Amino acid sequence: MTRILVLDGHPAPASLCRSLAQRYADAAREAGHELRVVHLHDLDFDADFGLAGYGTTKPLEPSLQKFQDDLAWCGHFVLFTPMWWGGLPARLKGLFDRSLLPGQAFDTRNPSWTGMPRPLLTGRSARVVVTSDTPSLFLRLLYRNALVWQLRGQILHFVGLRPARFTLFAPASHPKPGRVQRWLEAVGQLGARGA
Repeated sequence: MTRILVLDGHPAPASLCRSLAQRYADAAREAGHELRVVHLHDLDFDADFGLAGYGTTKPLEPSLQKFQDDLAWCGHFVLFTPMWWGGLPARLKGLFDRSLLPGQAFDTRNPSWTGMPRPLLTGRSARVVVTSDTPSLFLRLLYRNALVWQLRGQILHFVGLRPARFTLFAPASHPKPGRVQRWLEAVGQLGARGA
């Protein structure tokens, strides 16, 4: 049994990401995994880090403290996110900016052998499911997997979530008939495996 944190990272309450996250969660529960599900649109926080900087951080809202606790609790983190303008939705990026903080997600005072801050969320794995209108071939060849590089290297691995695996579903705005059902089945299989 795996302790899984599922984050529906779409800012809207009704979305393909929410449907996929729900299917994953249902399959994971049926398989006996312990689950916590968070919907970005339900979290009440100021996404703007503002002028505070790391030296004088803003006090965390209760929903951000809960997200930090859930991330510390889990053994596997699963993120469902759309790709907007080649990156993450601003509110999702704000969640990471505000909650993945020094002393909680990484340690700047005790750097690793590379000189980089030491990750503090080690021992956890991650899965990212991205919905996009950019086909995966274009994402790789034309855009050099920029979103994958950012999420894997500069967010997830930086704080210790490794391995971080990715699944891309595209085109998501106007999928062909039957495609969404195949995507739901695929995430159901991932959920059952806790992967």
